[in-house]
This record gives sequence, C-alpha cells and structure tokens, in this order.
Amino acid sequence: MKAVVYQGPFSVAVEDVEKPSIQHPNDVIVRITSTAICGSDLHMYEGRTAAEPGIVFGHENMGIVEDCGAGVTSLEEGDRVVMPFNVACGFCTNCVDGYTGYCLTVNPGFAGGAYGYVAMGPWTGGQAEYLRVPYADFNCLKLPPGEEHERDFILLADIFPTGYHGCELAQVRPGESVAVYGGGPVGLMAAYSAMLRGAKQVFVVDRVAERLAKAEEIGAVPINFAEGDPIEQIKDMTGGVGTDKGVDAVGYQATAQGTDREEPATVLNSLVGTVRATGALGVPGLYVPSDPGGPDEDSKKGMLLVSVGRLFEKGLRMGTGQCNVKRYNRFLRDMIIEGRAEPSFVVSHELPLDQAPSAYEKFDQRVEGYTKVVLHP
Repeated sequence: MKAVVYQGPFSVAVEDVEKPSIQHPNDVIVRITSTAICGSDLHMYEGRTAAEPGIVFGHENMGIVEDCGAGVTSLEEGDRVVMPFNVACGFCTNCVDGYTGYCLTVNPGFAGGAYGYVAMGPWTGGQAEYLRVPYADFNCLKLPPGEEHERDFILLADIFPTGYHGCELAQVRPGESVAVYGGGPVGLMAAYSAMLRGAKQVFVVDRVAERLAKAEEIGAVPINFAEGDPIEQIKDMTGGVGTDKGVDAVGYQATAQGTDREEPATVLNSLVGTVRATGALGVPGLYVPSDPGGPDEDSKKGMLLVSVGRLFEKGLRMGTGQCNVKRYNRFLRDMIIEGRAEPSFVVSHELPLDQAPSAYEKFDQRVEGYTKVVLHP
C-alpha cells in the first residue's frame, strides 16, 4: 500500500509499504478515507524529535472498516469510523479513569500511545491507504454512513477535541473572557470551543494573516503580536484587567515578539501576564522533555524559564497535557450531526495522498494559505 514515510529532516515521501493485517482478535483494518496533517507532525518533519527515518506518519485518521478480528463485537465490515490519535486499551487504571491519552498498556514504560508518532509506541501511522486499529471496540468511534460531514468528522481524531480540551483544562465557563495564544488549527478550535462553551469574548493571538482572518470570521478578536505587546493589547480591551482564562495552543516552538527567534517559554509567560489574578490556564500546546533543535542548552533538555513567582503571586491555576480524545469525541460528534458545530472551517486544503510531500513543505512554511491539510488516499 502507499504511505507517507519520513525520510529525514524536511523530507517525506509516498512509498510502498506492507499493508497491515489482523494481529489480535480485537484488531480491525480500516481503509482510510481521510487523514490530516497535524502541526505536531511538523515537529518530527523538522527534525525536532528523535524520530528515525522510516516511520509512517499520521495520527488523525478516519475511514471504513474493511476487516475485523474474531474478538470484535461492536463493529462490522463497512462501518464508518474515526479514531482518536490516542491508542488506548480501555481497561488500565488511567483508561478507566478517563485518561486515555495516558494509557499504561499500549506503550510499555511510558504513559500514552499514538499512531505514527515518535516514542508513542509501535503503532504505524494512518497517512496511508490502510490502518491497523488495536483494541478496536474501544478505539473506534462510529459515524453515520455515507460521506456527509467528512471534513468535520476527521477533526474528531485530534484538533477539535484538543481545542476543547484546552478550554476544559482552563475551566472556561459561560460569560468569561478567554485569550488563546496561537491561531493555528488547535488554537482556532480552542477559540471555537470557548464560544461553544459560552465565552463572552475570545482573543486569538498570532501574526499570520490567514489565521487572524479565520479567527475574526468566527467572532474572535484577532491580536497581531507583530504590531505590539499582546498582553497590553488585550488589557487595553479588557479595562486593564486581562482575561478570565487563557489557552496555550502554541507549545515549545513559540517565537519571541518582534523577531523570528524561538523563545520556548514566551507563550506561557505571556499568558501569566494576560490572565487576571485567580484565573486559569489550559496548556494543550506541546512541550517535550528533550528538543534537539532547542535555542539553548536548557531548552534542549526541556527546561524552560517560566515566571513561576508571578504565576504563584496571581494565584493562577494551570492544567497541562495532551488530550484524552475519548472524553470528548462522542458528544462533539453529536454536535456536528445536529448542526451545532462545524469545525471544518479550519480546513484549507484537501489533497490526494501522493501530494503529501508538497503539502508538508507548504504547511511547514505557512505559504499559500496552508492552515489545515486533509489527505485522501
């Protein structure tokens, strides 16, 4: 089958690889109909992780069940499904408690597994024609048959639940104001989710024109940090108080204001300055324990200079960590079906799988309006 294979920094290729097969009675094989490129994939693409050449990318996957293991009870051939990027067993302590992003079974010695991602277990990615899904009764979310809402449902694999997770970590409530740092797909989903949760005012901080335009289209207030200190801009619009809540949808590859120089802690410190005393921060943006491309020796080891004293002084609360997709994907699916949510506004390009190398290059460079790419094998 065809699959997107990592060659080395800034290089992927569509190659022939072995088609997956049933290896356990609770496996299914899914014929992929849509698979998305994620900003997290760019960390590997850019050589900013320990990913080795040969890994098949792709953790945002949906399609049609083609084959079922003998132990599968809730699925059958022909079912349309979307899979959380988290690979989870469903029965370990963390899964039972709802922390499926930190499964203790699927990646021995580490809490959490994912498709096609470095250090997240042996699970091959789904930027391919077919995908093996383990613990399928638990990991597959059924969708209505047909092709309706394809662009919306693919976002249930990661970015829609992850954006919602950022708001959950920050405990966004109706009537509150929220600052979202980062206007990429996850940041836009966080802003959109804040509105779904009843926020009265949402700010989106970025400097990419297409992203800020998208934020304004959904009713958020765009804040261009290239035009001035975002903290001061937001405080000027909130009577000098700041926002009630904040979401970091950027992570460790943040850029310092007024430069192209990376400053890994700048978003965290900006949120500490933006959110009012006793507010809360949600941090779904990715931070890693090691970064070979970090701008200094500390950041290469995941050690960042964060203003903890100011965080404490203001009595701020902070929630962190990757999304437990199964906690949210079912009701977000139902909101899509009922017409209450249309997250596909973030999708900028739909392309055949063989155009993946060009799509990665353009998405990485933020050119030609590339904000969210969906590939169709």
